[in-house]
Amino acid sequence: MSPELTKKLAAAVDGMPAFPKSVQRVLELTRDVNSTPKDLVEVIDKDPVLTVKILKVVNSAYYSLPKQITSVGHSVVYLGFNTIKNLALSIAAIGMLPKTNEAGFDGQQYLLHSLATAAIAKQLAMKVDDADPMDCFIAGLLHDFGKVVLAQFMPKEFRAALDVSKQQGTSLHLALREIMEVDHAVVGAMLVEKWRFAPKLVETIRHQYGPELADSDMIACVFAANQISKQLQFGFAGNHLVEPFPPNVAKRLGGSLEEVIARLGDLTPLFEEAQVFSKI
Repeated sequence: MSPELTKKLAAAVDGMPAFPKSVQRVLELTRDVNSTPKDLVEVIDKDPVLTVKILKVVNSAYYSLPKQITSVGHSVVYLGFNTIKNLALSIAAIGMLPKTNEAGFDGQQYLLHSLATAAIAKQLAMKVDDADPMDCFIAGLLHDFGKVVLAQFMPKEFRAALDVSKQQGTSLHLALREIMEVDHAVVGAMLVEKWRFAPKLVETIRHQYGPELADSDMIACVFAANQISKQLQFGFAGNHLVEPFPPNVAKRLGGSLEEVIARLGDLTPLFEEAQVFSKI
């Protein structure tokens, strides 16, 4: 990258909001084997916005709980520790999305794709040896966040890349490299690094495409989940091209794109939950 582009991207990343401290604490709890549901409840209770939004989702028609839930503690009892953690992270990511952008990038469809990718990546991680399901959920949730940065701060170039990708049937990351000399994976990695996420997560987002695709269980899960979301049309994040699994991904997951989708079974409930989360 040229010094000018590096400076421009750094300014764009700095222009994004900070990741909420309460959600950073939730992330810390997910990595602590000694953490308890009570610890999670205490953190969320100190964040009124997070509390209100979690209760809104928990009391939605989707979950059809037998009575009105009025506390985060009861939410954990009814929906479980992991669902509430996922919900807290999703709320944080959604809260940092700009309401509009000049690139014409559809934020709602982007959200659906990201939430579905996160949930699928988590499922895949449960079937491999060296991938943490929660880390894969986070990586899936944030894997395309660089697009949000580019749509907001470099909208003309991003719009042009969206058009090239659609017209030529090429992957969006290649169109971005052609037009801007950089793709959203690099920008997304810069952002999660700023948010002080674990190095493994930063690397997963940075090296999720093409020759740079690193060989690890976590990256295999996120790459595969991204392609599965696109194949099943769970939302849309600007990239029409569904890529076959490279040999290293197929080896780690035990099959091709079609074979892995078949093994996962009916993903409709997963997508329905993503739809609920996306409307927070």
